[in-house]
Amino acid sequence: MTKCSPARKISSALCCVIWLLLAAGCETPVGVERLDSATAQRRLTADVLTTDELSSQARNVLRRWVLSERYDDDPAGAIAALHAIATEDRGDEDEVITLAEMAYLYGEKTQQRRYFLAAAIYSYAFLFPEQRFRPPSPYDPRLRLAADLYSFGITHAFASNDGTTVDFRSGGYELPFGTVQVVVKPSAFEWRNRRIVALSPVQDLAIRGLANRYRRPGVGAPLAAATQPILAERGIQVAPRMKLPMTAVLRLDAPRRQLARRELRVTLDLYNTYDVATTTIAGETVPLEADETAVLAYTLASPEIWERELKAFFSGVFSESTPTQLASIEAYRPGRIPVVFVHGTASSAGRWGDMVNDLLDDPRMRDRYQFWFFTYDTGNPVLYSAALLRDALRDAVHKLDPAGKDPALSEMVVIGHSQGGLLAKAMVVDTGDRVWNAIANKPIDQVALSPERRELLREAVFIEPLPNVRRVVFIATPHRGSYLTEYSVTELLGRFLTLPARIIETGAELARNATDFKVNPRSLGSGSLFGMTPKNPVIQTMAATPIAPGVHAHSIIAVAGNGLVEGSNDGVVEYSSSHLDGVDSEYIVRSTHSTQSNPYTIEEVRRILQLHAADACRRVPCNQPPTTVSHRGRGVDTSPLAPRESAAFGRQGHG
Repeated sequence: MTKCSPARKISSALCCVIWLLLAAGCETPVGVERLDSATAQRRLTADVLTTDELSSQARNVLRRWVLSERYDDDPAGAIAALHAIATEDRGDEDEVITLAEMAYLYGEKTQQRRYFLAAAIYSYAFLFPEQRFRPPSPYDPRLRLAADLYSFGITHAFASNDGTTVDFRSGGYELPFGTVQVVVKPSAFEWRNRRIVALSPVQDLAIRGLANRYRRPGVGAPLAAATQPILAERGIQVAPRMKLPMTAVLRLDAPRRQLARRELRVTLDLYNTYDVATTTIAGETVPLEADETAVLAYTLASPEIWERELKAFFSGVFSESTPTQLASIEAYRPGRIPVVFVHGTASSAGRWGDMVNDLLDDPRMRDRYQFWFFTYDTGNPVLYSAALLRDALRDAVHKLDPAGKDPALSEMVVIGHSQGGLLAKAMVVDTGDRVWNAIANKPIDQVALSPERRELLREAVFIEPLPNVRRVVFIATPHRGSYLTEYSVTELLGRFLTLPARIIETGAELARNATDFKVNPRSLGSGSLFGMTPKNPVIQTMAATPIAPGVHAHSIIAVAGNGLVEGSNDGVVEYSSSHLDGVDSEYIVRSTHSTQSNPYTIEEVRRILQLHAADACRRVPCNQPPTTVSHRGRGVDTSPLAPRESAAFGRQGHG
């Protein structure tokens, strides 16, 4: 076998090296690759919350301190080593936010609460360092990451076993590098006349059923608070299933210096974001994180709210077990004008969800109004339900403000959808004896009835305007009845309606004692469906009764399709039935009957409430100057008494 000479070996090796260099000519040690915008953005913004991996900035810090391999093999040891570096003044804000990422990710993998609590504390130290430390740049994307790690760290550190609630208690808690004494004042769990009985995190909730989700960025952990009254509520109650939006803030004095200690001390505060939007940290005003849409959706997710819709339509005689109620989304606020929402037939207060969600996000609405809801058995006679609403509003005003010191209670706005609009109109008309004369053949004083039954009829039929109601809004309201009530299937449905005991007993007493008393046969019938038939003399009389002087009224009329307004309908009510002469404004929205969630309907309600706030400020002291009244939708404004029409079709919904 021929041996290669040394020179030949060297030549062959050199050729191999040259070949390898040529082959790698397009693979430089450092290279670039152009990405599409979406991929580039994902890589630039990837962090521990979006990828379950440390961000590239955090990896930079680990490589700088030669901790990358140790982190991969021993995350807890790497966290301890970097903590020592950060607290020995060798590190800066980069090390602190990296510790927050590492602690949170390790907490996720091991479910050790002490690491979640450490993540919250590290994040706070990054966000609010004392003066001798450099604060993060306002352009640093890690600023938002720190706020989110802080929020999630708090809720995970104090979470219940199933993660649905948090339990904030004073006491000592473990940290990876020591202990922390958490101080929670008992007063944190009381708000006005409410006591917080449960707190649930909401930032991890997915929402369906509401068109918009409003989240106000800031600091803190947004929560939904279940509450109970401390003392019996008078006048109006917070809806029993209503959750209040709260934000938890964990505070540390001198957080960077405290990190160097084995024992830390923090305080935990709770804020109702309906009350406050900011807090003060280290002498600076800081916005509170809030997710009020999630809290509202959490409330409306209760099946009982929706089950009541048909139950309340058919219940009637069982009204005593499901009482009519006036409720609010929060405790009574002196100085804020009540807006009373009244739902329609076979519906519930939940159907106002989108409108309330949009209005609450507007500071002009939230700071000037308080939202009340009237719930009633929608199968009952319309005027009977209206009498209950009238009683509820009178009782609320009397009990909330017996001395008459709150002028805002005399600026009420009542907004009614469908049948609810008929109830709203009954708050602002003076019928005298016209309704009674339309159904009876003799004066009520000459009818043989007990005083109690006679007073019930008087309250329902002899209507006087409520002095506290200044403005009403009719939405898809059948002032002259609904053509659907004349269909045979609707008449059949009406036969299944039952009446409240008081009405049945009154009818029985009339039959026994008032032998010479006769009722207009066209008014015979029972329940709300019969009361909304176009030929019913009661609804005809109410439609012809003008709104009382000094009261402002507005019509929002739904019209399906894109044809002419006159002669059209929304699938339930004809335009001619919803139209009223003499109202301050009429707005046509291209929508089916259930138009409460239509964005054009909501914007028109917002416009009306802005107008009302500006008008009320002439009579009632206002905390803010009147805002400019404008319509933010693309609707076409015409003269006040002419139809005003939106430019788009509305979303369909439940009737």
